[in-house]
Amino acid sequence: MRITDDRYTRDRQRFDLALRMIQHEARTCTIRTWTGLTDDRIRKLYRSYVADHGPAIKRHRGRSPSHPAYFLKNLETRRHTAALAGLYAILGLLQKAVAERSVGGTQAALLWAEKFCRAYETYLELHRPHRISFEHAFYLLHALQARVELRPGACPDCGAFTVVDTLRVHSSGCALCERETREGHRDPG
Repeated sequence: MRITDDRYTRDRQRFDLALRMIQHEARTCTIRTWTGLTDDRIRKLYRSYVADHGPAIKRHRGRSPSHPAYFLKNLETRRHTAALAGLYAILGLLQKAVAERSVGGTQAALLWAEKFCRAYETYLELHRPHRISFEHAFYLLHALQARVELRPGACPDCGAFTVVDTLRVHSSGCALCERETREGHRDPG
């Protein structure tokens, strides 16, 4: 029996995805949801392949982040949020039909999770130091798909892709336009 047999492909993908998510410090419950692996199997993967074989990786406990205000707290974080949301849009992750298939370790869920990881890893390469953790990135995607508190939008001043707070009375511009506006108000000349 060879490890490349088709019947083992999905299991290998699940383990590879779990290890990838562990590297990004994802919580056990998130890894379980996406891969369908048990908590015990995830802990064993961590101990066997990660704990003693590289840089220290934190294992976060407790509930995943769930506050949309985190993404809008300052201009720099808003800029990072818009960049990550733009990557989601490019990879087609903002579609609700895609999100509905993203749970439980099925082939569609694994492909979705790999796209998500690719978007997050691209974000990490583009933004150093990064301001958005893996868990926050997943919450951002969920919030953008739901479009209740946050939604993708365009800056009213320059038309750039941005993330809009749906509960705000008047829409604000993108982080760059808002920075220019603030600096313009400070400079009386």
